[in-house]
Amino acid sequence: MATNKKQPIVQFKGISKHFGKVTAVEQLDFDIEEGSLVTLLGPSGCGKTTLLRMVAGLEHPSAGDILIRGKRINDMPTHKRNLGMIFQNYALFPHKTVYDNVAFGLKYRDVPKDEILEKVTQALAMVRLPDVGKRMPSQLSGGQQQRIAMARAIVIEPDVLLMDEPLSALDENLREEMRREVSNLQQMLGITTIFVTHDQREALSMSDKILVMNQGRKQQQGCPEDVYNEPANHFVADFLGHSNFILGEVVDIDNDHVSVRIETGDVLLAKNKGGFAKGDAVEMIVRAQRLDVFPKDQSNSSEGMNCFEGRIIDRSYMGGEMSYFIELSSKREINVICMMKKNIHIIGESVKVQVSPYHCHLIAAEPVD
Repeated sequence: MATNKKQPIVQFKGISKHFGKVTAVEQLDFDIEEGSLVTLLGPSGCGKTTLLRMVAGLEHPSAGDILIRGKRINDMPTHKRNLGMIFQNYALFPHKTVYDNVAFGLKYRDVPKDEILEKVTQALAMVRLPDVGKRMPSQLSGGQQQRIAMARAIVIEPDVLLMDEPLSALDENLREEMRREVSNLQQMLGITTIFVTHDQREALSMSDKILVMNQGRKQQQGCPEDVYNEPANHFVADFLGHSNFILGEVVDIDNDHVSVRIETGDVLLAKNKGGFAKGDAVEMIVRAQRLDVFPKDQSNSSEGMNCFEGRIIDRSYMGGEMSYFIELSSKREINVICMMKKNIHIIGESVKVQVSPYHCHLIAAEPVD
């Protein structure tokens, strides 16, 4: 993943898009650094595909500007933007050979035939399909067709590669393989890439930066680790990963920790990131995988440290993991996902739940409607 600060190649400045009375994107400002893979992440209808289509020239902004290499492109025709595009359905020409599919953009640009041959051969080698040029798309598997779509997009040496849910039509095993394929190829070529998905695993595993969107608005941006571990609000924490939300009130603060009396009456410690004062209403966010479960009567080395009680009301076997649903005394249900242990807890069992303060993230409690 890219770590050094680079110049932005794509810039959104106050971008909005309205379809009649419906707002698809609202006042969005965002920079994409050259050579990075940036994922637009969010639920269906959040505006991520509309944003991508505005970059592509398939939609026009209602307000604001889009710049590529510092040049405003709002009114520039799609074919002059030097973009590579890959879509969910691959959009290969079924009546053309693989070679002609990959060569299409070069022919459109009047590239000489000998240069086309060289570039297409190189692109097919990059996607590890050097010998399929004479085949038709229907003779290829879904994963192979996806690779050909990638070859066609990169062969024109685009300034920006746009990918709209490109892996969603593949089965899970093939998706995992193609995630690595796309990520490795993007890093090797250094092509600035905007990747649209609703799949959090794709976003976390592939991205240099993630832009989380909801209802047309930016919720948070940052590297995958920061967005996952330091969610800016309830929506981001809920959408990205398995999160538990426990209400509480700040009762004490020191340099390292914030003490929070949670709704069960227990006092838990959370890492002190600043911004909170005594008496503040907060939500404590804890990822399901960060919690541990013990029998109620079992003692352990960190007895009493961020520990509270509950009762198992359901459980799910997940292969190497067990997912428990635990009811607290406040009647709130929390989820704990832990590695399989020798002792498997049963429904109805009273247990202790424990978590490190490092894994307790606080946000301001949102007003109740």
